[in-house]
Amino acid sequence: MARPTMEDVAERAGVSRALVSLVMRNSPKVSEHRRRAVLAAAKDLGYQPDIMARSLASRTSNIVGVMVSDLHNAFFADVVEGMDTAAQESGLELILNTGRRSAARERTALESLLAFRPGGIILLSPILPASAIRDAAQQAPLVLVSRSSAIADVDTVNDDGEVGTGLAVDHLASLGHRRIVHLDGGTAFTASPRRKGYQTAMERHGLEPMVVPSEHTDSAGIAAVQKLLNLFTRDNFPTALVCGNDFNAVGAMSALEEAGLRVPEDVSIVGYDNTSLAALRHVSLTTIDQPRVQMGRLAIEALVERLRADRTEPVRRRLQPSLVVRSTTSAPLR
Repeated sequence: MARPTMEDVAERAGVSRALVSLVMRNSPKVSEHRRRAVLAAAKDLGYQPDIMARSLASRTSNIVGVMVSDLHNAFFADVVEGMDTAAQESGLELILNTGRRSAARERTALESLLAFRPGGIILLSPILPASAIRDAAQQAPLVLVSRSSAIADVDTVNDDGEVGTGLAVDHLASLGHRRIVHLDGGTAFTASPRRKGYQTAMERHGLEPMVVPSEHTDSAGIAAVQKLLNLFTRDNFPTALVCGNDFNAVGAMSALEEAGLRVPEDVSIVGYDNTSLAALRHVSLTTIDQPRVQMGRLAIEALVERLRADRTEPVRRRLQPSLVVRSTTSAPLR
């Protein structure tokens, strides 16, 4: 069966094709009576507007291409939620894909999004080289979330990672912890400021920093703890871990419990992101909150400013994180 067209809707509603087009664009120039008639006809026929054709016809695009770095990380789902709400308010449509934390896959995913001739592109924590991002920004307005950039054509939305891990160390030090280890985010672009914030806070408290290379995954958290178990005895094992993100922290918790170490009695743990995973009752993870939904909204707002307000100067949004205390931190028992 052929897909119903705008002409079919116009014939069913007894109106012109131009009026159907106005209704589909939510124009205020249409009377409520005719709007209801057109929408009823469209529903009866199962008509869906062709977004691509509409964009090409108007020589503007309401499509925003979004590339998510890692579909397994709930942090990105919260950011996309904020983007989706703001996009609907601005009359924009989101198209999502993922690069699966592979530079080669990300390049292919970005090329696929650009093929839609989008009005803008948003990249969530990409690992693409700066040159690829610069090239893409010449084809469409582009916003980076959870990655900084000095490219003039690129807007950025980040939290202050240095402040975030500093809050984690301050919290643990206030409980009396002295042996605090950081499981970092490895090569992730957010890892460097978080690592720096941890080291600065440790020095501020007169403590010796120790960074264990890791990644933003649960398996990396397990591997990092196993490395620590080989380096320390039970008597001198670190009393607290500041983890690169919540997934990393949950992996670390699992490995500690497997080794017979209790959380938080033997080892306190702080995550980063405050994802829905951290708030689960059986996890109840103390963590650093990023205003994830707000970050998504700000990314859309930056694009709208580029598209509709003719802004050309880059925007650098840096939001302040906060500490969320739950059940995985307590005063050390040794």
